[in-house]
Amino acid sequence: MKKLLLPAIVFAAIALFGYGRQHSPFSDASTSATAANDSVFASAFEKHASNIQVEGQGTVAKILPDDNNGSRHQRFIVRLSSGQTILIAHNIDLAPRVSSLNEGDVVSFSGEYEWNPKGVVHWTHRDSDGRHPAGWIRHDGQAFQ
Repeated sequence: MKKLLLPAIVFAAIALFGYGRQHSPFSDASTSATAANDSVFASAFEKHASNIQVEGQGTVAKILPDDNNGSRHQRFIVRLSSGQTILIAHNIDLAPRVSSLNEGDVVSFSGEYEWNPKGVVHWTHRDSDGRHPAGWIRHDGQAFQ
């Protein structure tokens, strides 16, 4: 009985490792989804499009001072895998600040894209009136909305 148990465990480990690699969130499918999302930003920027609900992921390239005119916004620039940069304007009057954010960190985000010479994503929070799709920022395993 013991002689059969070890090969069964080894076989199960190999099978699980192979399954995990094929279904990993870091697999080619995830990479192509990121590339598809990046192309949405490139197209919106090129066409000067606005009011587009988007989702993306990138690396924090620069943390900017808060915008305190009107509603307060935490601001930072994200570099997408395509190289394009996007300004994220996260309303900290309606959602918690992403306090542990540092340059070089990877963040995911959902919000509304607005064209400007740099490209901006805002509405990265819930709409208390329920008239706008909820956005979010994910960083270090936490969602901020």
